[in-house]
Amino acid sequence: MSAQPSLLSRAFREASVAALVVAVLGFPILAYRAAPDFNNVLTLRARWPLYFTFCALGFALRFVLTLWNGRPRTLKAEVAAAKPAVKRPWLAWLGVAALIAYPLAVTALLGPRPALKWVDTFGVQILLYVLLGWGLNITVGLAGLLDLGYAAFYAVGAYAYALLAPLTGLSFWSLLPVCGMLAALWGVCIGFPILRLRGDYLAIVTLAFAEIVRMVLINWDVVTHGEQGLFNFPHITFFGLPFIPGPRGFDAHFGLHFAAVHKLIFLYFVVLALALLANVVSIRLRRLPLGRAWEALREDEIACRALGLDTANIKLTAFALGAFFAGIAGCLFALRQGVVSPSSFTFNESATILAIVVLGGRGSQWGVALAAVLIVGASELLRQLNFLKMVFGPDFDPAQYRMLLVGLAMVAMMNFRPRGIVSAREPTIKLLPVAEAAE
Repeated sequence: MSAQPSLLSRAFREASVAALVVAVLGFPILAYRAAPDFNNVLTLRARWPLYFTFCALGFALRFVLTLWNGRPRTLKAEVAAAKPAVKRPWLAWLGVAALIAYPLAVTALLGPRPALKWVDTFGVQILLYVLLGWGLNITVGLAGLLDLGYAAFYAVGAYAYALLAPLTGLSFWSLLPVCGMLAALWGVCIGFPILRLRGDYLAIVTLAFAEIVRMVLINWDVVTHGEQGLFNFPHITFFGLPFIPGPRGFDAHFGLHFAAVHKLIFLYFVVLALALLANVVSIRLRRLPLGRAWEALREDEIACRALGLDTANIKLTAFALGAFFAGIAGCLFALRQGVVSPSSFTFNESATILAIVVLGGRGSQWGVALAAVLIVGASELLRQLNFLKMVFGPDFDPAQYRMLLVGLAMVAMMNFRPRGIVSAREPTIKLLPVAEAAE
């Protein structure tokens, strides 16, 4: 009888502290907004309703979390939590079918022009982050190597295509593996100096590597055009047929009316096919000795060495393969955007991809895909929530709070599911009981 009041008082005390922390940290950001007046002089505008709303949200969230974590768990709930997840292979096929039908259904329902945003932003963009997440999942999730500079390999792939396509005249299909291999080469280059590092030291070195790449892209004006970036490179074609109006275009060849969405639908299916290929390669590799060596390295590097495994080669292969998929994604990014510049490959990009892997569950393919949909899709949905301006005022821009919501999602995950959305990981190899092994 005494446990419940103590839990309530503890929840109230922790919630008050959380609200106080939000009030102190959020005061310079939420309470006032600097905006120019008619004389172009910056003035401070008070936003007290927004400020107190966030404080109340911090109090309520911490109060609920404390009650949730302190609730008594029944024996039935503990048995259900320990029970292994039931495999449903038909779910994967259902998901693939839904992904294939998505751009066609959206175009049929909304029409070619309104469907542009839904195919591009909620289709191609999310799939690119899924591909990036699965690539980084090899380095971070399987091999346990903390990489904070993954955007550097992404940039190598994008700039490789933007530079080589007009220089060599090769098609997208010819340059796609080249972009991946160049990024993999950079992965090996960064892997050699850090073979003896791990943990925080490894994260710092990879972060420095990403900044070096970004500074080179900014200052090497002769080749990269600095902050302006590169944009005069060939766009994607349907095996030689360009997506342009006129008799030489894709639409005229197949007797269709010209629509810009056709190019995006084709790019969507290319990204989807490559993302599924990355998923299959990752799953297959986990069942091979190399995949098991990655997992052994992640669990205990010293034990891995004691077993005679070559940890240097294991790290290099993890870095190279993860960088390869980042290079592929970079090439696709250049085709989607039509321009590449250093501002697209900042630390925020690396942090977002790492957040996808951690939030989804390190080593889980399903979890990474779900986290990419939640983080990227929810961020884009925020731009559509204009009705919130009626609540918080006309100056309120929901898209500015994207990273704040990502941070709240990470805090909630640490409390509810510390190992990610999909925390259960099937071992790639199992030791059977003696009786079953004898049969």
